[in-house]
Amino acid sequence: MSAESSYPTGHYIAGGWREPARTDHTEVRNPATEEVIGEFPKATSKEVAEAVRAANEAQVEWGRRPAKERGDLVRDVADLLLEHQDELAGLLVEEQGKPRSVAEGEIAASADLAEYMAEWDRRIEGDILPGDNPDESIHLQRQPVGVVAGIIPWNYPIAVFIRKFAPALTAGNTLVAKPSEVTPITTLRLAELIDEHVDLPDGVFNLVQGAGETGEALVTSRDVDMVSMTGNVETGKHIMRQAADNLTEVSLELGGKAPAIVWKDADIDEAVEDVLTARITNTGQVCTCAERVYVHSSVREEFEEKYIDAARKLSVGPPEDDPDMGPHVNEREFEKTDAAVQRAREQGAEIRLGGSAPAGDSFDSGYWYEPTVVTGVEQHMDIMQQEVFGPVTPIMEIDTLDEAIEYANDSRYGLSAYLFTNDYRVAMRAAENLEFGETYINRTLGESWQAHHIGWNESGMGGEDGKYGFLKYTQLKTVYHNYA
Repeated sequence: MSAESSYPTGHYIAGGWREPARTDHTEVRNPATEEVIGEFPKATSKEVAEAVRAANEAQVEWGRRPAKERGDLVRDVADLLLEHQDELAGLLVEEQGKPRSVAEGEIAASADLAEYMAEWDRRIEGDILPGDNPDESIHLQRQPVGVVAGIIPWNYPIAVFIRKFAPALTAGNTLVAKPSEVTPITTLRLAELIDEHVDLPDGVFNLVQGAGETGEALVTSRDVDMVSMTGNVETGKHIMRQAADNLTEVSLELGGKAPAIVWKDADIDEAVEDVLTARITNTGQVCTCAERVYVHSSVREEFEEKYIDAARKLSVGPPEDDPDMGPHVNEREFEKTDAAVQRAREQGAEIRLGGSAPAGDSFDSGYWYEPTVVTGVEQHMDIMQQEVFGPVTPIMEIDTLDEAIEYANDSRYGLSAYLFTNDYRVAMRAAENLEFGETYINRTLGESWQAHHIGWNESGMGGEDGKYGFLKYTQLKTVYHNYA
């Protein structure tokens, strides 16, 4: 770990750091060097219960505070992120393997998101309706949900933490967060900064460490009112089953298998650049990455050759040097990517570029994978159906828009889709018929905070960002005012 940075190693409960009760730990490794950079505890069920109890005890008073006061404290967190951007970005580089500029961008975007969500402090809107009786009005009021459990993924640990922390607290809820056991360090340091510099009442924000056992203790707690989780599909389904016994509200942002359709009139150079960016950002470890490309037969060869040439020129190397791509986050993710490529080869696809770890002494340690392009694929192949969290691009030829849309929708996922065309009618038709929560037309990946990020089908439920992402952290109360 960098000498310039330190971080706590326990749990943050009721406004203070607790030494962990358990002695067993999870190792965190630098994915570029495989060096162990930290050991982190697993919370006991008692520690989780204490965190939830602290959140419960703090929630009523916190929810009754003027929303503007809550928003101001969230704005203080946004300021902290920017003040400590270099330090936090450095920790992200070291524990997750992000290129330096991508890590810096995550911290800056997280501050921007916190600022945006804090603005809802003066816009928590309800409704006033006419009553059915004389001298009566009906008020629909927005109230906090209560205690929120926020389960954070490893790929964007700060951005997704803020995606839950900022709206939950601004709306009047309290939070118990569980960072990923794979990348907990930056989140722990941010929690320490919040403790030192932001005047949050004790118990409003709590953090417990651990893996699935810790998450299960949170999800099954009778005193948790809402679970907001970002992660993979199978974990999301398991959480829904666990939460069902207590009828706990669940919000899930899960995996994706985003199609990118390149139509015959598209600007091919721009499409190549945008699809490539949407595939290799964070080494392809993004749920909204373009995972399968459908190209019209009249431009397929041109697109394919230009895409392969552009992918060949990508730089791969130490993330602190800010290459185009760093390593996978760990050996497990590397092996999953490689297995997907080898399976595609076995099923008859052609590996036109990459398909293995890069050669050279500088890659002897770490979890590196080359930018990989797969052609000769068919719709039924695993590479076109199963999520691949790595820099692998399968390209398939299509002849009609109906065919492209049919193939795009032939997936259990429904998070993101991409379309490249200069034909207004094609754009409108595809936007109407693609069965995905968000569609990017003539642009690469990246959500706007004022929009809504939501998955359809098995990609999730509940959504994040914008008006609807904020209001999900509230519940409606109906009050009948009779003043006769």
